[in-house]
Amino acid sequence: MYFLHQSYVTITLVMLTVLLQSAGLAALIHWIKAQFPKGIHRLGLFRSFVLVVRFTSLLVCLHMLEILLWALFYRWRCFPTWEAAFYFSAANYSTVGAGDLFLKQIWRAMGPVESVTGVLMCGFSASFLFAVVTRLIAVEDPSLADPGVGATPCATDRAGQQPVPLRLEPEDSRVAVASQVSGEVTRTA
Repeated sequence: MYFLHQSYVTITLVMLTVLLQSAGLAALIHWIKAQFPKGIHRLGLFRSFVLVVRFTSLLVCLHMLEILLWALFYRWRCFPTWEAAFYFSAANYSTVGAGDLFLKQIWRAMGPVESVTGVLMCGFSASFLFAVVTRLIAVEDPSLADPGVGATPCATDRAGQQPVPLRLEPEDSRVAVASQVSGEVTRTA
């Protein structure tokens, strides 16, 4: 019976964390669109720096809210003080681990689950930040964002003897690449 109760609470906390992360990133997307209604066009070094700092700060605040969500549960069920609950939650969310605090036996599986959830949420934020920075770089200097700009991608034919330039057609590019790599020549009208 305890296992079912633990599972329900754990799944609920993980789902709330994912929902909070998704809502926070959606709000950040909306914020960027509101800041730049005509799109990001050559902000310059200082404005790009300010945008990345603001965006990163908001991501850190989002993660603090997620840590507080778990700390709320720990305060309610496991620890007598907010300081202990927040410390334990932050240590587990960041995968550092709190070696001086321990959960009650019934809730001891919550720490590792929070750690896995924290890693996934931090990875999600890092990839999102990477996308923003890549977009900024692409606007400032497209050759930095895609080093292959201007280069012709090649594949070898079936015998592996001669490089064949790949051309992607706008229609179904996956079929075009697959047929060009496999050596088949298929043209559609």
